[in-house]
Amino acid sequence: MTFSTCSLDSAALSALREEKLDWRFKSAPSGLHGLSLAEAAARRPDLFTGGFLGPMVVLDADALEHNLRTMADWAAERGVLLAPHGKTTMAPQLFDRQIEHGAWAITAANAGQLRVYRAFGVSRVLLANQLVDPAALRWLAAELTDPAFEFSCWVDTVRSVELMAEALRDAPRPVDVLVELGGEPGRTGARDDAAALAVAEAVRDSPALRLAGAGGYEGALAHDATERSRGIVEAYLRRLREFTITLARKGFFADVDEVIVTAGGSAYFDQVAEGLTTGWPEDLRVLPVLRSGAYLTHDDGFYRGISPLGERPRITGTPPLRPALRAWAQVTSKPTAELALLTLGKRDASFDEGLPEPQLHRRDGVTAALTGHRATAMNDQHTFLALPPDSPVEVGDWVGLGLSHPCTVFDKWSLLPVVDGETVVDFVRTFF
Repeated sequence: MTFSTCSLDSAALSALREEKLDWRFKSAPSGLHGLSLAEAAARRPDLFTGGFLGPMVVLDADALEHNLRTMADWAAERGVLLAPHGKTTMAPQLFDRQIEHGAWAITAANAGQLRVYRAFGVSRVLLANQLVDPAALRWLAAELTDPAFEFSCWVDTVRSVELMAEALRDAPRPVDVLVELGGEPGRTGARDDAAALAVAEAVRDSPALRLAGAGGYEGALAHDATERSRGIVEAYLRRLREFTITLARKGFFADVDEVIVTAGGSAYFDQVAEGLTTGWPEDLRVLPVLRSGAYLTHDDGFYRGISPLGERPRITGTPPLRPALRAWAQVTSKPTAELALLTLGKRDASFDEGLPEPQLHRRDGVTAALTGHRATAMNDQHTFLALPPDSPVEVGDWVGLGLSHPCTVFDKWSLLPVVDGETVVDFVRTFF
């Protein structure tokens, strides 16, 4: 297996750090307005005494580095390439960190995300979706005039192949595509091998496209870590491997040196690595690509429970991932002894895969563990906090909360402080 990591435009990143802080960033202190991100970070402001407005969602610097290093080392040991799903964060600064840790590509889900990636010079992109919009395809064709840009996307129907071929008639070079295999009760992807083979044949007949491999997403087929769900994932990965071998035997990959085979989210990456790196014929050169995205921040909910490196690890010899996202919200009301309202709502934090988890209590500069408290509901701007009889929580206090499902946290914040303890050491911009 031969590969090189992708690259990113360092000048675009540097320019990003020169962006000025102002009222657009909802938690940024007014005392830092007018400073660039780099200048503000250099001041090392305190999260609680530096003028930040609550609620706040922050990234933990140590946990980020731990997760980056852990996943990179684990993937390298198993011979699988990482193409992290950038849709989780949409943060070029974090893409850069992932590339520094050996990422082979960055994965996108739609044309808007792809355009952000290219604005920051990401040189190799997997688009883990179909791309049939003529306007997006014409834009892609213009991007392909850059010889350093490598791109591939999914196709799962003959019709999608026809639409791509029509829009890409004048592209400077063929666009690489992967046949996507799906399954019940999944999302996209050809539901059976006969349909998938017809898609491959349509690609072979189109001068605008080149068949570069096969892929899909096992996470749409199972949603927990039970033996039954893991069996479904294993069967899907076996089918993906066998289908790719069938295509190779039929000569569909004559124009590529190495066949891309890709799967994977953040729930079953142990099985994906096993399924994509074993069982191949010796004469078939394969690039096994894992597309996990949520590993970067992990979480205090869904992925903590299901990840192979979560609270019940299925991988030995590798340290568990650590949650790197935390919300801080102030107690704004305590209408009864059993209920407090926090200044954190659906506009600020994820709620689709579990409500925020109260973990810390802070008053008068002292932070302590908070147990026995539970978020019971969220409105647009409030979290309902159920209080036990001995609760220390009072109006004006701060509560630190763990968050579930990072994919629906980052989109709510265009700027996230990165903290070392309670000291802000950097700022991360997102582009949703």
